[in-house]
Amino acid sequence: MPPFRVLVYTRTTAYRHDSIPDAVAAVRSLGDEHGFAVDAGEDPGAFEEPLDAYAAVVFLSTSGEVLTPPGRDRLAAYVEGGGGFVGVHAAACTEYGWPYYGEMLGARFDRHPAYQPGKAVIEDGEHPATQHLPPVWEFTDEWYDFRVSPRGAVRVLASADESSYEGGGMGEDHPLVWCREQGGGRVFYTALGHASGAYEDPDFRAHLLGGITWVTRT
Repeated sequence: MPPFRVLVYTRTTAYRHDSIPDAVAAVRSLGDEHGFAVDAGEDPGAFEEPLDAYAAVVFLSTSGEVLTPPGRDRLAAYVEGGGGFVGVHAAACTEYGWPYYGEMLGARFDRHPAYQPGKAVIEDGEHPATQHLPPVWEFTDEWYDFRVSPRGAVRVLASADESSYEGGGMGEDHPLVWCREQGGGRVFYTALGHASGAYEDPDFRAHLLGGITWVTRT
């Protein structure tokens, strides 16, 4: 039996990323390589059933309102009770009408400039999601801006260097990747992962794996 199982959720009711199939395939591949099982789907009814079988839930470029009221309650109880939560990219564009979700995740998406190369500054190289990365990670993505900086409420792992790309709107304090404790559970979020190419990039795949393993405490 695999040591743990994760649920990858990709429902969208707003913008839908073309990269979602490749992103799901990447997580399945990571599971095959590292010995964990992956279930993936878009049925909100999955959150109306017990989530105890999962060590982590991954919201992978979800958008809009994607849960029913009972599903919200179930997800909150799961995280508060010790479950892991991973948010990838547009997970920050999700459940704007549910205050708990924004608090759990740490910040909500505001806007982004054009998809372009830029630089992420690694602030914490001890975390499994960043320990393999250089101090300055050159990447191509959408460089999300958030409504407010989550700094102070989260452990910031990487931030955007706005001088390295055009159109940044947060200034010098621009967290991009972070983690936090929520009740008995753990939460990891990365703003990266817009395009299919990210999920073929070895550094990004290791980044994603590190987030998953951290929330599952493995």
